[in-house]
Amino acid sequence: MRQKQIQWFASTETKRWFNKTIEEAGNGNHNLTFSGESFQRLEGFGGCFNELGYAALQHLPEEERSQVMHALFHPEGEHKFSICRLPIGASDYALEWYSLNETDGDLSMEHFSIARDQQHLIPYIKEALKLNPELKLFASPWSPPTWMKFPKAYNYGTLRWEKEILEAYALYFVKFVEAYKAEGITIHQVHVQNEVVADQKFPSCVWTGEQLREFIRDYLGPAFESHGLDTEIWLGTINAPEAWDEWLKKKATDFDAYANTVLSDPEAYKYVKGVGYQWAGKHALQRTVQSYPELRYMQTENECGDGENSWFYARYVFNLYHHYFTNGVNAYIYWNMVLEPKGRSTWGWEQNAMLTVDKEKQLAIRNPEYYVMKHFAHFTSPDDRRIGLKGPWSGNAIAFEKPDGTRIIVLTNPFKEKRELRLSIGSKLQLLELEPESFHTIVIPCG
Repeated sequence: MRQKQIQWFASTETKRWFNKTIEEAGNGNHNLTFSGESFQRLEGFGGCFNELGYAALQHLPEEERSQVMHALFHPEGEHKFSICRLPIGASDYALEWYSLNETDGDLSMEHFSIARDQQHLIPYIKEALKLNPELKLFASPWSPPTWMKFPKAYNYGTLRWEKEILEAYALYFVKFVEAYKAEGITIHQVHVQNEVVADQKFPSCVWTGEQLREFIRDYLGPAFESHGLDTEIWLGTINAPEAWDEWLKKKATDFDAYANTVLSDPEAYKYVKGVGYQWAGKHALQRTVQSYPELRYMQTENECGDGENSWFYARYVFNLYHHYFTNGVNAYIYWNMVLEPKGRSTWGWEQNAMLTVDKEKQLAIRNPEYYVMKHFAHFTSPDDRRIGLKGPWSGNAIAFEKPDGTRIIVLTNPFKEKRELRLSIGSKLQLLELEPESFHTIVIPCG
């Protein structure tokens, strides 16, 4: 029987996802090999469904749009997304700000409605589910309904900490899960609040760790139990600590202020299935995984860039993937999958996207971060495991192993000149010449 060959795919700033040939190196020292360690199970990759992304897709002709959706979601596509995010109400990439119940004082949620979502988000999600019915979804609010907040606004402010408001807000989550189920869409997880420390000019709401603990323990968890919901509750999305908070602002926002405050309470902990971190949350991830290794973890929003979609920023993003996976996440979620050029939000920030839509040419342009995601997602699948690497190149490489023993290495050459990778596989030494500032995926068949 002919032995399967090792596959090698590379991307540079001028040439993306091209096949290269590996040579056997003969004698010499390796600078990367497998350590024999096995770590967390992979749950997959994905992005966020938002209104501005759906609007951008409408500029594409049907054939081009179908190709984009197939690339992102189909099990035989380029990315094979397996877990994606959606907002509860408006995100900062909605066409306008809204919630799912703006009837002041409606504590029983009689006027709760997902009619707005049926215009944009639900068609977008259903189109993805047709391509991958196994796609998992998690959801979080950017802001509660304005009448539940002080001040009464989508942006800025906090949740009113009154018993009847907290009970109503827990019911708001229940209604959301049930309404989507009626549409044939399963919400697998809810994360309590997008960016708990973000007091922003876009839809937002600030929470303390103590508030998260009380809300999950006394309101949200019991509400899901009493309504018979099996949707998971996650502590997320945590965007703290900022590096300067502890000493400059004299404001505790670290691991102990959020994750440990909630999870060290047994009655809150029993409802929490995982923790979602993004942005400055990367500084608390390691300690959380160390303290609670039995939970699952997710990077919930890739950092957004400046709308330039540069190769330089893609290299930065590669390092985010490396950081989050080596520190224990099971899934990595991109933010804007598709946008118009420059990716301007309703509040003015220009952000990157995996694809941008050229309205005049009616084409979807695959940006550098599209290929960063492809290098990680194309050959991996849920239930793969991250495995250990050792050697000088391990600080720029991540490896996964499939149930059948196939191993995948994803790495970058961060330097401005070519470098040699001498990869030890069993008794053989493989030589790979890595182009400057490039990304690579190596697929090693079992046996």
